[in-house]
Amino acid sequence: MTRTLLVSPDQPGALPTIGDALSVADNGTVISIAPGQYPEHVVIKHLNVTLAAREPGTVVIEPAAGDRAAVVCLASESILDGLVVRTVAHPAIHVRGGRVRVSNCTVSARFSDGIAITDGATAEVAGAKITDSQRGLIVEDADGTFDRCEIRNIVDDGIIVRLGARATIRASTVTDCGFRGIYMYQAGNSVVERCDIAQCGDSGVSVADQTSPVITQCWIHDTQGAGINVGRGCGGVIEGCRVENTAPPGVLLADGAHAEVREAGPGSITQLVGAGQTKENRSDPERVEQLLADLEEMIGLDVVKHEVRALIDEIQVNEWRRNEGLSVSAVSNHLVFTGAPGTGKTTVARTYGQLLKALGILPNGRFKEVSRRDLVGQYVGHTAEKAASVFDEARGGVLFIDEAYTLARTSGSGADFGQEAIDTLVKLMEDHRDDIAVIVAGYTDEMAKFLDVNPGLASRFARTMEFENYTPEQLVKISDRIANNDDYELADDVELGLLEWFAQMKKDESFGNAREARKLLERMRKSQSTRLRSLGRRPTRDDLRNLTLDDLLDAIRTG
Repeated sequence: MTRTLLVSPDQPGALPTIGDALSVADNGTVISIAPGQYPEHVVIKHLNVTLAAREPGTVVIEPAAGDRAAVVCLASESILDGLVVRTVAHPAIHVRGGRVRVSNCTVSARFSDGIAITDGATAEVAGAKITDSQRGLIVEDADGTFDRCEIRNIVDDGIIVRLGARATIRASTVTDCGFRGIYMYQAGNSVVERCDIAQCGDSGVSVADQTSPVITQCWIHDTQGAGINVGRGCGGVIEGCRVENTAPPGVLLADGAHAEVREAGPGSITQLVGAGQTKENRSDPERVEQLLADLEEMIGLDVVKHEVRALIDEIQVNEWRRNEGLSVSAVSNHLVFTGAPGTGKTTVARTYGQLLKALGILPNGRFKEVSRRDLVGQYVGHTAEKAASVFDEARGGVLFIDEAYTLARTSGSGADFGQEAIDTLVKLMEDHRDDIAVIVAGYTDEMAKFLDVNPGLASRFARTMEFENYTPEQLVKISDRIANNDDYELADDVELGLLEWFAQMKKDESFGNAREARKLLERMRKSQSTRLRSLGRRPTRDDLRNLTLDDLLDAIRTG
């Protein structure tokens, strides 16, 4: 007889967390989860269980700490059904070994993979929606079947199948990807059939490194690169696919590729030659307004927000003029961000890249953040090679160089490789000014000196934006927002205490602005944990959520 465990923070007799249920579950157990938010890092290890939402789409699993995966299946035989799974810096769902079935789940991982299948796992994924992630689906050294999935609004590749993996992808939609729709390399005999692949910053399907897939009856359209790109040494079969409105040719076979291309009846428009096809960047007005609204919701930064909006307005008007055949002056997409750490420069840079993508100015919203060590080599000639490689990886999106002024600092050894990196970037920024946005950031005074080290450097940038320190009142709002996002609440007297603390803090170069708020809250959470453990009873839900003035005072004292 199947054992069922109920999970609900509020229902008498039910287990309060998914972790509690897993700790008492045995093989074959069904864990039925009531609607609600579950700020948990769920690990299923060597266990055969089912995690099912009592009402599909109402159970949200999102770790309170964004630097952890939401659901990890380790060598288990599991079923995930009807869940909403979200995280930030790690995969939302990570299957490592074992067998897992994912049904009708909605997944997002802002700076990581929506779903990752690795380490010899076998997965069946049906009806999944993967959105708003760095990469959509990763299959590595594993097997998987993916049926009726929807993957959209992905920063990099929609699906990656690599390193011995075998995947069958059926009747799925892959769209709005910053780079490729589906990328297969060193993969097994994978199959892509009856899929709709569109609006990619590069190829719809890219095949590389001795991979030979079967691609049948797919509709591949509106891509910046070729519809299907088959690399040297790759084979397979391409049959009955419609390839429309892509970069020419629709199907690109590299020298040495041996894929077989077949047409299969009416409606098949497989094109081996471009026939004059062109791909025109398309703007997305709704996305532009949404991104501007997101920018407006950021605390403080009034001057920066005004300047970004003015720049976007100018770009939009220029595009309208261009479409009407009117003259348009050349406008650089490159920017200088100055100010202290923790003032939102990276967040604004990411949003700016997404705005340029939504306006149709850049083909994708990829964001590559680098520092001196990523650009500067160790011997003559190495720096130019490294800088050019980094630049090429970022093309089509944003290259964000943090603490850029360090490139102008010499080691005193006589070899000025930082200067070589600057000179290389200056030339590349001019040669490719229409397909990349370079943003350099750092302290105000240091950046002024940096712009003087090369005669052509300052002229490459459209404008400089100054990010001012947050006021104490704004830092309190930021603290409150961070706490709420992590499912905590600040008592009224805590906000007053925070205001007094931030007002007296010294605002020198070591001051980290929003980072100071986050570090203080982390210490407050530790203080709360110590306080709750000493209660002598199990804390209530309100106890677990509330951060008190005692927690603040203890955090200040121990900081």
